[in-house]
Amino acid sequence: MAEVVTIPRPRRWDTPFSDEMDSIDVERILALDPFREMDRDRFPDSLPLAGIISNDTRIVYCQDGDIVVREGDYGNSAFLVITGQVRVVLQPGLSEAMLGRAHSQKKSLMQAVAQLWRNASYPEVWDSHTAGAGEGTASRAGVDQQARVFIQDVPRVLDEHRTATLVAGDMFGEIAALGRTQRTASVISDGPSELLEIRWQGLRDIRRRVDEFRKHVDRLYRERSLVSHLRATPMFQHLDEAAINRIAEGTLFETYGDFDWHTQYKRDQGQSFNHRLAGEPVIVAEGHYPDGLLLVRAGFARVSQVVNNGDRTIRYIGRGAVHGMAEIVHNWSDHASKAGPDGDGEDRTTTMQATLRALGYVDILRVPTAVIEALVLPTLSGEELAEYGQLDEPQDKADAGGDNDPGVNRLIEPGMLEFLVEHRYINGTSTMLMDLDRCVRCDDCVVACARAHDSNPRFNRHGRRHDHYMVANACMHCMDPVCMIGCPTGAIHRSSSAGQVLINDATCIGCATCANSCPYDNIRMVEVRDRNGAFVRDSVTSAPIVKATKCDLCIDQPGGPACQRACPHDALKRVDMQNLTDLGRWLNR
Repeated sequence: MAEVVTIPRPRRWDTPFSDEMDSIDVERILALDPFREMDRDRFPDSLPLAGIISNDTRIVYCQDGDIVVREGDYGNSAFLVITGQVRVVLQPGLSEAMLGRAHSQKKSLMQAVAQLWRNASYPEVWDSHTAGAGEGTASRAGVDQQARVFIQDVPRVLDEHRTATLVAGDMFGEIAALGRTQRTASVISDGPSELLEIRWQGLRDIRRRVDEFRKHVDRLYRERSLVSHLRATPMFQHLDEAAINRIAEGTLFETYGDFDWHTQYKRDQGQSFNHRLAGEPVIVAEGHYPDGLLLVRAGFARVSQVVNNGDRTIRYIGRGAVHGMAEIVHNWSDHASKAGPDGDGEDRTTTMQATLRALGYVDILRVPTAVIEALVLPTLSGEELAEYGQLDEPQDKADAGGDNDPGVNRLIEPGMLEFLVEHRYINGTSTMLMDLDRCVRCDDCVVACARAHDSNPRFNRHGRRHDHYMVANACMHCMDPVCMIGCPTGAIHRSSSAGQVLINDATCIGCATCANSCPYDNIRMVEVRDRNGAFVRDSVTSAPIVKATKCDLCIDQPGGPACQRACPHDALKRVDMQNLTDLGRWLNR
């Protein structure tokens, strides 16, 4: 019998943000605003403020023109200016090329056909003279040896763009870091600067224990983002500015789950359904009073109902969705009816018809029920109230064939829905789904992909299966693209045209950060070659040069994804997992 091996339990700070933070740096940071005003007694011995500074921050040294953050990137950290100053580039912002991103242009029909004979004989042929950061930018290693993209002609850029200046003591990036939302502006270093970068875990813990800091972050969000989010919610769009502001004042910010959900997801693969369900934080439970309307600002949540001795998923919701409106409308309408002249006075309060759980990490805005009843419901028409007031029917009735079963229950069978949720395929906006009953293994999809991508197919025709369906190993162009977090040069980015996640070969340095972060193993590191088929090697180490490759949805090809167009048997479809109706129709075609 093998001997039992014991190891210390992994701890939060086993991997600090930086190995360079020493005690002198920590004391120096603690003497700066806003840390010097913080009450250290509010932090437990297991999580002291000094420990957060030591393990969750790092000092970043920037040179003139260094791009600190790029508009549109997804970040997991905020910055505090220690010395020097930075410039926030206001709208319309820097060009895509200046940010180190690829410029995608559709090929003409003749150019697409010419790929059949013009492509190189070897995969991933790289012309070394094309390497570079972009138009007006280049890359270099900083004082801390991190690769950075910098603007070569800073004075011209500052003259041509409107900017705002941030100086010592100013903080930026905290809203995007805490909510994993896109950066709303690019920030460049104006001369040499010294910045303190704080990863989201440290921000979260300081926000929890320091009221002033929490109020500061909440105030910034209310000023910059909350009103826009509320106005984008359909049931609020008709309200005037005064009503929207009153709703914003009453809105509560809540977060559930682990921000680094992808690491937990990888650890829990293969665990039982009950084990995974137990690890999903409950946001609101079935049978509880609906104390607020829940708006999902980021992440995903599972909507489930109790069936016999277990739970069954009835749907999932993501960014922009709302939960609890039906119960609030039902109670308000019922209260109004029983208060009328013919009311029977009987209390018929409707409780929550389903449980909402966080799938990974969820950022929630909770608008109190009293606010909805006072400012929203009286302004809705009878038809709108009837539409918003449709309750989820209990599963036993839905299974019996009721007319009001929730959403797409009859379009997507429960096992398929659980499969998609379990493996987080719900994250995809273009998931590659294959019907193996129709697939004849002709590999036309793989050949078409190779012809469109330098003789290197960008996906593998295998993956997890449910019944006769398979989700292939191809980039899903996720709603929550954790692969984009941490790229030092911004080479992996979202296309500004349709939101595809792309990699710019010219700025990819082969660090594999994106490949290691992808929860689905859909990014590969490949060795590049020259036109003669020889591997391109590093001039210093002689090691082969590698770059990250993945599906780009054939963004430059006329007609869209070549894989789907090439399938002769309609066995392959790129599916937006937020459109369950479209998915259900394809599954049942």
